[in-house]
Amino acid sequence: MLEAIAALVIATTALLGSPGPATLSLAAVGATSGVARGLPYYLGILSGLLFAMLGAVVGIATILARWPQASFGIQLVGATYILYVAWKIATADIASQGDDVSHPGYRDGFILNVLNAKAYAAFLALFSQFLLPIDAAGFAYLATAAVCFGVAIVVDAAWLFAGGFLQTLFRERKTARTIRILFGLLIVASVIWMLATSAN
Repeated sequence: MLEAIAALVIATTALLGSPGPATLSLAAVGATSGVARGLPYYLGILSGLLFAMLGAVVGIATILARWPQASFGIQLVGATYILYVAWKIATADIASQGDDVSHPGYRDGFILNVLNAKAYAAFLALFSQFLLPIDAAGFAYLATAAVCFGVAIVVDAAWLFAGGFLQTLFRERKTARTIRILFGLLIVASVIWMLATSAN
């Protein structure tokens, strides 16, 4: 059992912790808004991840098995919203400019992960390949989900704090704008990569 848990943790870290729309946007929010202001977005990301996990296990797999052509449409909707979040990050003002500045919040994080095709694909892979070997199927899925979510909490926090560390390094307005635009472009690149790999 310990080997199965270790394999699940490693696979989850690789799939959920690799650069993608959610992780890059967390780092971007940490860098542009600070860790404290990024917490609502972080909590939204985690809530959306729970929804994606449930959707991957219960619903999305059934939909895609019945209507495979729906896959690209679902990905396009998700990519559009992720691009919106990238634009919001790239154009946001620095956190020190005042509390009235708009920063991505809980709703943005939740919607991003609900529409994030990478999250669904990751959970489909994890639950099909790394389901913990427990006799009761329901408990096996629950235990696997708990491990995955625990890893996500740590991995996503690491990305947010990494971004927060960048904020302390770059206080100048011009540099901060460059960082925001760079993160926005990285998020756009991750969306293009996600769409390109799913088309193959």
